[in-house]
Formats: sequence, C-alpha cells, structure tokens
Amino acid sequence: MPSLLPKLPSRGEKACESPGPPANGYTFLPWLLMGTGAALDVAKGKVEYPWLGGLGILAFVVLYANVAFRALDKQRREERATLVLLGALAAVTYALGLGYGGVWLLFFPLLSLTCGAAVRDKRLGYVILVLAVSVGAISGLRTGDPWSNMTIAYGTFMSGMVIAALLSLSDTIRELRDTRQELARTAVEKERLRFSRDLHDLLGHTLSVIVVKSEAARRIARRDLDAALGQVADIESVGRQALTEIREAVTGYREGSLATELDRARSALSAAEVEPVVRQSGPPLPAQAEALLGWVVREAVTNVVRHSAASRCEIVVDGSPERVTLKITDNGKGAPAAPAPAPRIGGTGLKGLTERLAAAGGSLTAGPAPRTGFQVTAELPVDPQDSALDAELTTTTQAGRPTEVPAAQAG
Repeated sequence: MPSLLPKLPSRGEKACESPGPPANGYTFLPWLLMGTGAALDVAKGKVEYPWLGGLGILAFVVLYANVAFRALDKQRREERATLVLLGALAAVTYALGLGYGGVWLLFFPLLSLTCGAAVRDKRLGYVILVLAVSVGAISGLRTGDPWSNMTIAYGTFMSGMVIAALLSLSDTIRELRDTRQELARTAVEKERLRFSRDLHDLLGHTLSVIVVKSEAARRIARRDLDAALGQVADIESVGRQALTEIREAVTGYREGSLATELDRARSALSAAEVEPVVRQSGPPLPAQAEALLGWVVREAVTNVVRHSAASRCEIVVDGSPERVTLKITDNGKGAPAAPAPAPRIGGTGLKGLTERLAAAGGSLTAGPAPRTGFQVTAELPVDPQDSALDAELTTTTQAGRPTEVPAAQAG
C-alpha cells in the first residue's frame, strides 16, 4: 500500500522545498474520526458481512487520505489521477451509505470535504449540491426521519463549501505574500540599477576631468608652475565635488543643474585643450528638465574629452515656452554625414539617457554632425509630467557602466 503521509524534509532542508503534499494536508486526517461509529458496528458485528464493511472502511480511508493530500498540492491536484481517485472515493461512499445507512452516512461529509479541496472551479457548487441531495435521499430511504435527512444534508453541504472557502482564502494569502516578496525584490533591483547608473554618470565624467587636468598639470609644470598648481587645485575641487555627489547619489536626493553642468563642461573642455562655445536662450526651465539636460551635457562632454580629439565643441541650448532643444557638436574625428535610416546611439550612457528622456516625453539622437565631427541632440518638453520625471530620476531601467564608444562615433 502506498504511503499516506508526505515526505518530511531532511535536516537543514526547507519545508517549502520538500517534495510531496504540504504539511497542512494532515488537517484532514482527524476528520476520519467521524467514521468511528461505522468501525464499531463492524467490530461488534452489528452489520451483515462485517468483513465487507471493514474492507469498505479501509478503502475509504486510503482513498480519502490520498485525495486530501493530492488536493493540497497544485501540481498533483491537476493530474487526472486525482479525479480518478476522487471518483473511486465517491463510489465507495455511495456503496457504504446505500448498503448500511445510519452512521455510515457520515462518510458523505468527509467526501464533501475532499471535493471542496480537490475541485477548484465552477463545478464545485453543483458537485456539493448533488452530494447533499443524495445523502438526504438515502437517509430518507433508510430511516424515514425528515429532521435526520435535513441534518446530514446540511452538514454535507457546509463541509464542502467551508473547506473550499478556507482553501481559497489560503491561496489568496499565499499569492499576496508572493507578490509582496516579488515587489520587494523588484524595488531592490531598481535601486541597485539606479545607483549603478548614477555612479556611471558621476564617476565617468569626474574621473575623465581629473585625468585631463592631471595631464595638463604634468605638461605645463616645468614651464609654468603657477598654472600647474591651478590645475592641481581644480583637481582637488573636482574630487571634493565628486565625493559630495556620490554621498547625494547614495541617499537618492541628488538634483542636477544645467547651469552647473555647463560650467563644468567649460572647465573640462578647456583643460583638454578643446575650445568651448556655449550659447543658451529661452525661458527658465523646470528643475526636472534641467536635471535631465544636465545629464546629457555631462555624458556628451565626457565622450568629447575622452574620444573625439576635437579642437572645438559647441553647446547650444534653445528653449521656447513649449519645448527645449540641446545640441552638442564637436569637430573631432566623426565621419562626414551620410544617409542613414536612423541615428545610432553610441555607448551605454547614451542609451540610458535615451530611456530617461523618452520617459519624460522627450528624445535623444546621436550621430555624425552635418559637416564633420559628432552631434548629440536632446529635445524635451518644457513642462513635462512631473510624475514621469520624478519616477525616472529615482528609478532606472538600464544599468550603468563606463561608456565606451568608437572614436568615430563618440566625437
């Protein structure tokens, strides 16, 4: 005879990872005490063919336990074997009820329990109603007591419906718990990605500026010590500012500023011996729009300093009451303009910025400049949806890493 009990987890093994039916399947077993009266009838020889009644009780117990445990395991519950066992259990129950009556009819509430656990669709109501009517009719045929008919029918109906309601509630609670865990995991993942992207945007630019200024200080140290010391002082200032920004990035409250990024861009370009040309027009911008455009300036200027070998970089901010456009163009080693179906976005940083601007209703394109070099163009509504921007500034969909793009495209 197959084992009626689920396999217990070994030492150190989590119960939820143990194969077999879940532990709460045991809660069905105490209800088998309802069959004690039938077992006593067999033991005392009060029924015809006691051996047949004993075999019936044994068959009921085996089928009941197997169906109950399988019903509480979703994968096994949906197997065809579960319905076959449930049908066999129903056949044994009807045979015992029709053959003996009396206390043997108490097997019908137990059958209703297993039906409430194993049948989880619209058929359940009809199944339990049929069981209740059947046991009432059988009781009437055997005893002729209307009150007894109503009592056993009501008990059979309530047994199935109550266990079905409890299991449905349990499944809902389990799904809610799983959903909560998934939401928590997603929130942690988004925060990790946000921090990764912010570190890329912060350190990629800052370290590039430090390297450029260090090279400048080394070149001019022999002929102009004061100018070299000025570059060293700038390196110290940039490093201190980077530490502040990293602390703000960790807390998640960092706000960018377009004016600040334009000033840093001038300093970084000048240190790299690239002539900066900055022009800005239009009305003042909202803080969120400035933050996004500031990231674009930072990323594009970093690429110019690291990859372009340009001698001139032009940054133009052209705003109107409805929309603002930012263009960053250099005369570096970008290929001349050529027909292309769509501009190619270069490194990971530009891809992340494309997603940020798209979430705020804007766009970002990058590719060869009209004459020579490389051009990055960002467009953004002047009054974007605050909710979309706030969400974009605190969460992320793209993990950051130092941007690496070919020199011919980085510009």
